[in-house]
Amino acid sequence: MRHTSRVVRLLLASVVGVLSIAAVVVAATRTDGDADEPVVGAASTDRWRALEPSPLGRSEVAAARIGRHIYVAGGFEAPAGETTDATARYSMKRDRWKRLKPMPIAVNHPTATSYRGKLYVHGGFTSASGLSDPTAALQVYSPKRKRWARLPDSPTPRAAHALGVIDGKIHAAAGANDSSAQLSSLEIYGVAARRWTTGPHLNIGRNHVGATVEAGRLYVLGGRDGSGMDFNVSERYDPARGGWETLAPLDTARSGFAAVDVSGKVVAFGGEELTPGGATIEQVELYDPGSDTWTALPDMRTPRHGLGGASKGRRVFSLEGGPEPGLAFSRSLEFLDVSKQLVP
Repeated sequence: MRHTSRVVRLLLASVVGVLSIAAVVVAATRTDGDADEPVVGAASTDRWRALEPSPLGRSEVAAARIGRHIYVAGGFEAPAGETTDATARYSMKRDRWKRLKPMPIAVNHPTATSYRGKLYVHGGFTSASGLSDPTAALQVYSPKRKRWARLPDSPTPRAAHALGVIDGKIHAAAGANDSSAQLSSLEIYGVAARRWTTGPHLNIGRNHVGATVEAGRLYVLGGRDGSGMDFNVSERYDPARGGWETLAPLDTARSGFAAVDVSGKVVAFGGEELTPGGATIEQVELYDPGSDTWTALPDMRTPRHGLGGASKGRRVFSLEGGPEPGLAFSRSLEFLDVSKQLVP
């Protein structure tokens, strides 16, 4: 293992062994072709409900949706908490899981997104069981070919960051690496050009963020600093305007959580607070871009940090993650139908 820098040692010490990060998720858009296909358990509900558990107990994973499937990759795997290259796919139509070919590089705390039917996994820590050796690797999985490939590395290795696709370009922002626990940089990968460029910096650097893309804008929410203090800050990057905008803050400061887009709104759920005492977060909240306000949704059935998240239509899915602060694992898959909270 390579020498861990002072910054990463500080990050490790601040969390006292708590290994948590948002499984940053950007749900696939309706261009996947079957976004209106029925989902298992289609009856409307105003509370979280359980679906078929994952075959893997994991935490600190990455997840993204492609069509009627949700892919979950990497993380720490039970029982020993080792960094894993495992990939699994959940069918929303059949309520079934399937193990897939593993990633070329095992990573914990990676991020994921999807674009034109492919899964992209970026960054993460490559150490066997901890927060060290960050990678700049961009790994891509083709469901049609059933195989992984490597794409050009980003200029900056990072983990605990945001990832999302806007207009055929993958945006990677915030996170942590060996030189900083509060990265504020933005790097952009053109899928067609196969080239990375840089963008404007966030107003506040942080790691363990939640993120999603809604209406062609990247939302980077919450997160924490190098001392373990959680943020409630919300920022949004609009490529058309070329800069970051500060939005209404989250009602609950959190890190290690998921965020997804749902019918023109943003839903944030899960995560943990490190102080005082440490706890996973059950509160769920919805952001309305039109009014720049957050409102409460039903609390999570099983609060978790380091979980994966995805959305389809007006349904939100929470996948795996740690039900307790620290190195904990679960196989949980639960969903919330937010139809009643949205304006038709």
